Amino acid sequence: MNTRSRTSLGIFTVLSIALGACGTPDSGAGGGAPVVGVDYPRSDTDFWNSYIKYTPEFGKELGLELKTTNSQNDVAKLTANAQTFISQGVKGVAMAPQDTAAIAPTLEQLAAKKIPVVTVDTRPDSGDVFMVVRADNRAYGEKACRFLGAKLGGKGKVVMLQGDLASINGRDRTEAFNDCMKKNYAGITVLGEATNWDGAVAAQKLQTDLTANPDVKGVYMQSSFALAGTLQVLKQKDLLVAPTDPKHVFIVSNDGIPEELKDIAEGQIDATVSQPADLYAKYALQYLKAAIDGKTFEPGKTDHDSTIVKVRDGLLEDQLSAPLVTADGGTYDGVPSLKHDDKSLWGNKLS
Repeated sequence: MNTRSRTSLGIFTVLSIALGACGTPDSGAGGGAPVVGVDYPRSDTDFWNSYIKYTPEFGKELGLELKTTNSQNDVAKLTANAQTFISQGVKGVAMAPQDTAAIAPTLEQLAAKKIPVVTVDTRPDSGDVFMVVRADNRAYGEKACRFLGAKLGGKGKVVMLQGDLASINGRDRTEAFNDCMKKNYAGITVLGEATNWDGAVAAQKLQTDLTANPDVKGVYMQSSFALAGTLQVLKQKDLLVAPTDPKHVFIVSNDGIPEELKDIAEGQIDATVSQPADLYAKYALQYLKAAIDGKTFEPGKTDHDSTIVKVRDGLLEDQLSAPLVTADGGTYDGVPSLKHDDKSLWGNKLS
């Protein structure tokens, strides 16, 4: 073979490899980034709006092309959105199903199509997913209980504004709070109120409880959905006073949004448990990329200050850190906290 022939063959080989690479199955649209679907569960709370803000930033960082939908807290819409993702040929799906039982058939359908799923913030009651990205929601209830138990000296009445008990999050936070109170603070009466994550319902029920029980000294809001309504009700009853005032009602929230941190600084609420909206977005997409790349994981410590636990066969959960946040950064009945202005809190990073 002469030099010219060898050169021509070399060029042909290089072109063949290049063209073959453009057609690999894991390529996204146009042979570029892998395409993944992300369903946002709702856009009517500051927490989820922050998650929505972070998601495209981390998608770009990880080299993923995103197709996004919003199921608006409706499992039927989430099912329809999953069908849309399938028709778009996505390689993976991230979702945060609010009804953790009803999502099972949709998970089965995605599994049949060999489309890996990562669930964020919530864990399905049944069905397999590649990874659950979530903080320990029982710890949320435990930390809120410890804080209020310490502040109330182990006696009095508290109102717990529960989330949706159809959600594993609502159940975990409620059960842990009640269990902790029963075990450690038998002198505290808990008035539990189901709210379905609805701020108007929470405000109405808190109003009723305060009228019937004017000696209530604490409120645990299982999410910041109830923040505005709770403060309004307390203001109407002349109870929105400084923590040093004997009439002060101690409030623990759950999210870590900027408004909560501001309210802690101003003495309007006393604590929150900061669940990491930024890390939910980051690791949901990171695990989707890992699934597309064929990686697997085992229970144990991670490289990002969390622990992967085996929930049941076929289901792993990465339990991210979610600290208690207070005005002074103190320790309450054994539970350490971060000060509200700590720079590590995602709520202090938003512009």
